This record gives sequence, C-alpha cells and structure tokens, in this order.
Amino acid sequence: MDKDIDVWKQRNEILHKKVNRQMDEIKKLNKESETIFDLARKYPNKTYVELEKYRDADRVEEAIGIGHNQPPKEVKEASAQSNQLQDELDRVKKDNNDLFLRIAELTEVEESHRNMNGKLQERLTEVEEDNKKLANQIEDRINRMRKSGL
Repeated sequence: MDKDIDVWKQRNEILHKKVNRQMDEIKKLNKESETIFDLARKYPNKTYVELEKYRDADRVEEAIGIGHNQPPKEVKEASAQSNQLQDELDRVKKDNNDLFLRIAELTEVEESHRNMNGKLQERLTEVEEDNKKLANQIEDRINRMRKSGL
C-alpha cells in the first residue's frame, strides 16, 4: 500500500514540475499583457468575469495590431502555443486533482483496513485463548477418566 502511495506521490511531483514549466512558458507569452490584478486596480467596479473578457479582448487587439488586417505569423504561433499550453495545463491540473482524490481514497481504505485488521487480531487472540482453555479442559477430563480406570 505504501508503494502505491509513493508511486502516486512521484507522479504528482512530476505533474507539478510540468505544470510549473508550462506556467513559466505561459507567463513568458503573456508577459507584456495586463494581468487580472492590473485590470482590477484599473477598473475596481468590474467583476472578475468582466475583467477576463476585457483582458482577452485586449490580447486579441494586441495580437492583430492596430492598422493591420492579419496578425503577424509569430503572434498566430504564439497564440496557438499559448492555447495549447493552457489546454495542457488544464488537463494536468485535472489529472493532479484526480491523483489527490485517489490518494485520499487509498488513505481512507488503508485506515479502514488497519481498523479491521486490529479487530481481527483481537478476535484471533480471544479464539486462541479459548482454544487453550478447551484443550486444558479436555486434557483434565482425559486424566480424570484414566484415574477412574477407563
């Protein structure tokens, strides 16, 4: 059981490293655009959803460039890569969450097994003691029968 948990922990660490690498790449791609925090300071009365829409629209304007009909090839590639990385990040986050849930389930099962094992061990001890008592009783009766001449 501990081996399974160690495997899950190793996988989790690998996923965390991958998420961190991808987050760094996304940050590099979006370095020049405003963050939600920047927009919240600029527009304090807007909701988070409104700020996200504003930020996304702002990014599209930046990508297209004012006065250009077609965005530069680099912008298209960066946007595609950003979308791909975001999808991968979402998938990795979901996998990570699933792994945490699985670890929690396994931990719960392990605890249940420990409790059950403890109860079984107590019962086994009781049965062994009863068995010894019965063996002693049988031996006493056999000895009494021998003394009485049977």
